[in-house]
Amino acid sequence: MMTAEVAIPGRARVGEGPVWDAEIRRLHWVDIPAGHIHTSDPATGQTSSIELPTHVGAAVPRRGGGFAAATAEGFATVEADGSMNIRRAILPDGERMNDAKCDSHGRLWAGSTTMDFRPGKGALHVLMPDWTSRVVLEELTLPNGLGWSPDGRTFYLADTIAGEISAFDADPGSARISRRRTFFRIPAHTGMPDGLTVDAAGCLWVAVWGGDRLARISPEGDLLGEVPMPVHQPSSCTFGGPRLDVLYVTSAREGLDLSDDDPAGSVFAVEQPGAVGMPSTAFAG
Repeated sequence: MMTAEVAIPGRARVGEGPVWDAEIRRLHWVDIPAGHIHTSDPATGQTSSIELPTHVGAAVPRRGGGFAAATAEGFATVEADGSMNIRRAILPDGERMNDAKCDSHGRLWAGSTTMDFRPGKGALHVLMPDWTSRVVLEELTLPNGLGWSPDGRTFYLADTIAGEISAFDADPGSARISRRRTFFRIPAHTGMPDGLTVDAAGCLWVAVWGGDRLARISPEGDLLGEVPMPVHQPSSCTFGGPRLDVLYVTSAREGLDLSDDDPAGSVFAVEQPGAVGMPSTAFAG
């Protein structure tokens, strides 16, 4: 049985958005309500952090250095020294960006939600390298868990509170999606689908928030197996390491009554998941 061990100790309120930076062999991840962007070295367990004056749903490396961040306001640049510049203020008060991920063309896709998760008020946005953006999909609640098939022609999106992962036909050249269909559902009494990653074979690895586990799902939508987690709220996952064969899993402490030594809020590693991931792409803007 696969097991998850603490790789990066932490006490994140809501750890999220892990992305492996192969160039420096570090894992970037965020703590959404704390406004922290963390950069961790799994080899040593050491972490350096940038603190922003806003919620940060995700932060990905930029091709020119620093990060592109999905924030409470919209989209921002964040430099290595922590300075932030809101480049696209597109969200009203009471909303924020949530999970975000770059596609293979260096465009940043991000889900927005309301602070109180009002049904139907969330949306999916795409940020282009020239810093223009558009809404791709509306009437969501808590968009999460973005990913693409290895050929880029299928796009996946979890709507956490709805308990559903949708699949779409994707056109990599135009950044457009179509033909939405239900790909997989997680029964509410067993948890909710949160962040996800897609491996090189096209299988999805999904963090099940409130379900103490990860789920591995085939490209056909069949449950292939589960990885038990030592925390109640695993939040997202990505493949990393020199060979992209270690599965790193973020987690959250928010809303739980926990002892000080509980590992929730740390990043975990599944050392032998039996799969390899796909390289991440930096934001091209």
